[in-house]
Amino acid sequence: MANTILVTNLTLTSYLDATRQILLWARDVKSRIVCAANVHMLMEAYDSPQYSQIVNSADLVTPDGMPLVWILRLKGHPNQQRVYGPTLMIHVLEAAARENIAVGFYGSSPAVLQSLLARMQARFPNLKVAYSFSPTFQEMSQEEDMEIIECINTSSARILFVGLGCPRQEKWMAEHRGKVNAVMLGVGAAFDFHAGYKQQASPWMQKIGMEWTFRFANEPRRLWRRYLFHNPRFVILAIADLLGFLR
Repeated sequence: MANTILVTNLTLTSYLDATRQILLWARDVKSRIVCAANVHMLMEAYDSPQYSQIVNSADLVTPDGMPLVWILRLKGHPNQQRVYGPTLMIHVLEAAARENIAVGFYGSSPAVLQSLLARMQARFPNLKVAYSFSPTFQEMSQEEDMEIIECINTSSARILFVGLGCPRQEKWMAEHRGKVNAVMLGVGAAFDFHAGYKQQASPWMQKIGMEWTFRFANEPRRLWRRYLFHNPRFVILAIADLLGFLR
């Protein structure tokens, strides 16, 4: 398929269309999953059939990384633009504030979450934040998980931003589809970026697809495998995909 890269199906969308769809689901109180796909996610999906099934079952999978945008254009979608998770988050927050739709935040550390909430409510004074929670990295009991689900559902949050990082956040959203009565958006490092805890690469670096070099330089220990192992493999596999060898 023209919008499939390796084994992952991507949605041909834009910031405007994705935001409209998310708000439509939110108003109808639909339990939905939105993923922002980059090279890391595609390689995790390529290596794990179980994770691939999770991503491909999402309701919306945006092309978050520029390499994915370039490949989609080569596959016959010349107008496809990047729909980057952290930027999509801002678009959705702005629209939610305008339309009085309550939002929630799940993930990251308490300090990051506190800074994020303060900054977003200062940026969008009408934003209604109905829920926020910073989970531990330890596995939760069924009772603890049920309590979280109940808290989210009784909070009136209809859009839930999930910042657990790939692949943990996609697995969490899949496990909670149909249980959490909100549109769940996996936004990765967006919490850290918008809270002011981590810098984003300059726009020119993002535009030419070199954002990864900036992030790797800032967090080599944490990100070395993602970039030094996954990126070269992705290039080879993407070329094979474009030439039709992976079909």
